[in-house]
Amino acid sequence: MEDVLRPIVVIGGSIVVTLILVRVADRTLRRIDTAHPETPLWGLLRRCRVPLQVVLCAALLRGSYDETGLKSVENHAAGIGRALTLVLIAATAWLVVRASAAIVESSYSRYAAGARDAARVRRVRTQVTLIQRVVTAVVIVVAVSSMLLTFPEMQAVGTSMLASAGVLGIVAGVAAQSTLGNLFAGLQIAFGDMVRIGDTVVVDGEWGTVEEITLTFLTVRTWDERRITMPVSYFTSQPFENWSRGGAQMTGTVFFHLDHSAPVEKMRQRLHEILQQCDEWDGRSWSLVVTDTTPSTIVVRALVTTRDADTLWTVRCQVRERMIEWIQAEHSYALPRITTAAPEGREGRQG
Repeated sequence: MEDVLRPIVVIGGSIVVTLILVRVADRTLRRIDTAHPETPLWGLLRRCRVPLQVVLCAALLRGSYDETGLKSVENHAAGIGRALTLVLIAATAWLVVRASAAIVESSYSRYAAGARDAARVRRVRTQVTLIQRVVTAVVIVVAVSSMLLTFPEMQAVGTSMLASAGVLGIVAGVAAQSTLGNLFAGLQIAFGDMVRIGDTVVVDGEWGTVEEITLTFLTVRTWDERRITMPVSYFTSQPFENWSRGGAQMTGTVFFHLDHSAPVEKMRQRLHEILQQCDEWDGRSWSLVVTDTTPSTIVVRALVTTRDADTLWTVRCQVRERMIEWIQAEHSYALPRITTAAPEGREGRQG
C-alpha cells in the first residue's frame, strides 16, 4: 500500500502545492492591481501564472522525485533528474522573459500616459521595444548554455571552446559582419533617435509609417497596407525622409493647371472658405499664388498646413476636389483648353 501512496503523495502533493501557491500569488496581484489602478504592472504580472506554475512544479518534483520509491524512478534517476533540471531552466527563462516584458510595458504605459510630446513617446517606445528584445535574447542564450552544461560531455566541449574563443571570435566576426552591422545599427537607431516606431517616412519613393523595429530589420507599413521590410543598416547608411522628426506638423501643396483667364483672386478667397470648412486644417497657414506660366496655361499653387502627414493627404484631396468642382460650376472658362483650329485669317496670310 505504501508503494502506491508514496508516489501519489509526492507527485500529487507537488502539483497541489504548486496550484495553491500560484493561486495565492494571483489573488494577491489582483488585489494590489485593484488598489493601485494608476499602474498596470500588477495586472501585467498576472500573465506570468503559467510559467510560474511550471517553475514551481518542476522545482518541487526535482527535489522530491527520488522519494517516490518507484523502482523505475530509481533505475533512471539520473535521466529524470536531468530532464526536470532542463524543464526548470527553460521555465525559469520563460518566467524571466514574461516578468521583464511586464515591467517594461508597465513603465512605458505610465510614461506614455503622462507625456505630452508624441515624438518623445515614440522614441521611448522604440527604445523599450529593442531593450526588451535584447533582454529576451540574452536570457535565451544563458538558458540554452545552462541547459547544455548539464551534460558532462558538453562541459569538456565548453572548456575547449573557451580555449579557442579568440580565434573563433575573429572567424565569427568576419562571417557575421553583415548581421553584426545590422545589430549595431539597430542599437544606434534605438538610442540615436534617427527613426522611431510610428514615424512617417519615405524610403525608396515609398511613403509609409514605421510599424516595427527589431535589432536586424525595420518594417514600414505603406498607405495601401503593404509592408516593406528593410535592414536597419539602410537607415544608418542611406538618406531617407522622416516627416515626423522635429514635430508632426506638415505643409503640403496642390497644383492647378489653368487658362490664363483664371480668376486668381477669387480662387484665393474660395480656398480660404474651403479650409475654414475643413476640420483637418490646423489654421496655421495657407496661400495661393501663380508659380509658373506656359504658352497655354498658368500653374497655380495652393499651400496648406496640417497637424500631421495623415491629415495632410486628406486636406490636399479635399482642396483639389472642391476647387475643381467650383471652377467647373462658376468659372468653366478658366479650365485649360487645347486649340485645334488655326486662328481666323491665318491661312489667308500664309497664302
